[in-house]
Amino acid sequence: MISFCIHGVGVSGGIAIGHAHLVSNALLEVVHYQLPKHLIDDEIKRFSSAITAVKQDLEKINSNLRKNAPAELAAFIGTHLMMLEDKSLSEIPKNIIRNEQCNAEWAIKLQMDDIVEQFEQIEDEYLRERKQDVIQVVERVIKVLLGHPSQLSTEQQTNALNEERKLILVAHDISPADAIQFKQHEFAAFITDVGGITSHTAILARSLNIPSIVALQKARDLIRDGELMIVDGGQGVVIVNPDKSILTEYKLRQEQWELEQQKLQRIRSTKTITLDGTSIDLFANIEVPEDVVAVSASGATGIGLYRTEFLFMNRRDMPDEEEQFIAYKAVAEAMKGAVVIIRTLDLGADKQMNPDTVVTCANPALGLRAIRYCLSEPQIFHTQLRALLRASHFGNIKILVPMLSTLSELRQTKLLLERAKMSLRKQNIAFNENIALGGMIEIPAAAINADAFAKELDFLSIGTNDLIQYTLAIDRTDDAVAHLYNPLHPSVLKLISMTIKAGEKLGKSVSVCGEMAGDVKLTKLLIGMGLRQLSMHPSHILSVKQQILHSQLSNLSDNARKVLGLSDLDKIEPLVAKFNAATDLRSK
Repeated sequence: MISFCIHGVGVSGGIAIGHAHLVSNALLEVVHYQLPKHLIDDEIKRFSSAITAVKQDLEKINSNLRKNAPAELAAFIGTHLMMLEDKSLSEIPKNIIRNEQCNAEWAIKLQMDDIVEQFEQIEDEYLRERKQDVIQVVERVIKVLLGHPSQLSTEQQTNALNEERKLILVAHDISPADAIQFKQHEFAAFITDVGGITSHTAILARSLNIPSIVALQKARDLIRDGELMIVDGGQGVVIVNPDKSILTEYKLRQEQWELEQQKLQRIRSTKTITLDGTSIDLFANIEVPEDVVAVSASGATGIGLYRTEFLFMNRRDMPDEEEQFIAYKAVAEAMKGAVVIIRTLDLGADKQMNPDTVVTCANPALGLRAIRYCLSEPQIFHTQLRALLRASHFGNIKILVPMLSTLSELRQTKLLLERAKMSLRKQNIAFNENIALGGMIEIPAAAINADAFAKELDFLSIGTNDLIQYTLAIDRTDDAVAHLYNPLHPSVLKLISMTIKAGEKLGKSVSVCGEMAGDVKLTKLLIGMGLRQLSMHPSHILSVKQQILHSQLSNLSDNARKVLGLSDLDKIEPLVAKFNAATDLRSK
């Protein structure tokens, strides 16, 4: 057997060694054929039966969830069940069957393509990834229509539990519901052809702590069922049919990685302080209230970014004030007085809750989104601000405003916040009168004018994902230019430095809540540049903490000044690597 490597995007670290189990990609198996009129009613019944079967299957999975299963899993199943109830998937395909006299598989695939096309117009990467939910639901229905079994065979289940025969799932994509079953059978890892850093596949991988790689493009076509594989989630590499020497090497790496993870647990309760006594706050990013469990387990000292978009996703109606209040309050109380920074709604004209009313624009990333959208929809914003204020009575909540570009936007936001406060006062509803208001610095214009924003805000939070995208004019979802997306670009570093200095000058705290915060290769540089707060996915916190505990601030500051003095990316990257290697050596 020929040995070969495939490269993708690693979304969950660790090393897994096992045998490939190919998951059927039903969408690729759909063919189109015409039906005579007298069989149309039977075809519609067949379609309805498939929808019912999938609902029952999902409900069964939901009822059998383990008590300690990650909370996201139940939420994902709920989302899929809700989609099956929606007329766009349960009724419109019936009309297509009647009008085109086609088979049910083809009808629901046509409808899926139409819905996915609408999702493609959404500018926000996180919400755009939700199209995968639609695809996954439709694929489950098509599997039933095609007669594919949804459960694993007894032999495969036995193999999965066998230490010498662990299975690695290979699929075009993996739905959350499928991933739940995979976890129950203790599979070693999974890899997919599609997906991104913010896809549900990636979220599940991190929450379940399963090594995984996405965006492998043609992995399912290249890999055969049962082939021995190595999945290196940290490096984003899949090795198929490794020889004995490579296998021996990776078994050693696997043992070392597992040992390192165990060692990291020892510092969970250790205060995050540099060798020369500087304290650093490590916060966590969350999407749903249930993520607080992972925050506590990670040893994070607070929540630096609560993305409220999850409450608004995959629904045709806006969550009302009470629903939002309950969610925000739950997080505040669970954190027991620790900081909880909640970002206001980051949706836009192309991200309406009702897909039938989606508005498209030529450049969605530059369109009506985040605070621009909220200011254009004051009633929606008013409802969220009231819910946030009410929840502030139950914990240490701070409000974070996304995508600010002008002081006018900030001042309008302040007026609306005051209006929400006045409405609560009239009703004698308690809230924190002095709730802190912060702004996200994620547009170059805001970073350049950071001094002015710092004067009118209580704190600043740098959203590096969008800051890099806007600064370098790179769509990070476009494979053709994704390799140009680089956080070490001198212009990006200068904008971050300007923001940090603005905060220092006016005595306002500055944090980073983008992907840069959780990248251990950048930890020492960011601390050296003056950052004292980092917010990241809970799974990254201990690794970042370890870097800080082994760091001498005076050395980091000198190194950062040298990096900021360079204007050539080709010189910055090796210099940062050199500094990391040198400090790592001194810490051993």
